[in-house]
Amino acid sequence: MPRLFTALEIPRNAALSLSLLRGGLPGARWIDVENYHITLRFIGDVDGRTADEIVDRLDRIDREEFQLSLSGIGSFGSKKPHSIWAGVSPSPELMALQAEIDRICMRIGLAPDPRKFTPHVTLARLKNARLDDVVHYLSGRGNFHTMDFHVGRFVLMSSKESVGGGPYLTEEIFPLQESGAFYGGSDLATETTLY
Repeated sequence: MPRLFTALEIPRNAALSLSLLRGGLPGARWIDVENYHITLRFIGDVDGRTADEIVDRLDRIDREEFQLSLSGIGSFGSKKPHSIWAGVSPSPELMALQAEIDRICMRIGLAPDPRKFTPHVTLARLKNARLDDVVHYLSGRGNFHTMDFHVGRFVLMSSKESVGGGPYLTEEIFPLQESGAFYGGSDLATETTLY
């Protein structure tokens, strides 16, 4: 069974902005633009019955669509950096959705995620990157941010055994409920949607 995780997709305009951050860091293996996402909950390798139960429970989530933006960049692994990421602006809706997915996974019997949820988009994996090079790279790009974009769904994705970074496959799509705040005459909402 492939490794499963829930995620938010990154719309084209935001992905284009992220792609402009590629390059200029020795030892970085850049993630392909089509594999950008925000992981909500890593599920891991599960059997078919557990996967079906997860899908059934996720399908019952009843939350409204929301807006999100990306801002700032950083690295994981303070003394020995292992990845570069773009941050996500604070969002109560995102945190509530992630917490509900996490509760569902634990009720099904999955182990809690040992890491604190830090919403981000992984841009690169690092191998033997020098700390000085990482600091220099980050210092020149600290003011990164995107326009708000519309989040109308979350997805269940799978990844094949690899060194990380894709390819990822969308297994299931879970629409969020339409909110009147994004409709009713504003063309801006339709310009920034994924769909």
